[in-house]
Amino acid sequence: MFDSIFIDLLHRVTGWLLEPVLVLLAITVMLVVWETGIAFGERSIGLRGLKKASPRGVEALARRRIDRADLLARSAPMLGLMGTLIPLGPGLSALGEGDLEVLATAVTVAFDTTVIGLLTGMVSFIIGRLRRRWYDELLDELEGTDATA
Repeated sequence: MFDSIFIDLLHRVTGWLLEPVLVLLAITVMLVVWETGIAFGERSIGLRGLKKASPRGVEALARRRIDRADLLARSAPMLGLMGTLIPLGPGLSALGEGDLEVLATAVTVAFDTTVIGLLTGMVSFIIGRLRRRWYDELLDELEGTDATA
């Protein structure tokens, strides 16, 4: 039943995906570190400098920055899940053959990618939520309305 050429091809393609997924996950980690630095700069200095800008310009900037954080918050856990599932197939096959060393490596990679993907997604989600609040307050101030009323 599982000896089809299509299943073999699917298994090979899935195996080829592990390294690109790991590279993309590493890139998301670097981007989240970058976004965290930008967020600290925004909060400490950047938003004050925007108080003289037009509301439309601030809104466009806010949309771009929030969208970047949202994209990272969604893609990092997906990459972590892919990095979890891809090595488990060969790991379970190795278990059936009694090769516990391959299984241990596969499970380690699986758990590591899950944790990194979730952590990266969580930090990105927090940055996105903070940015929404900061830019909403700034836009309310620029438009002359009181956000607390």
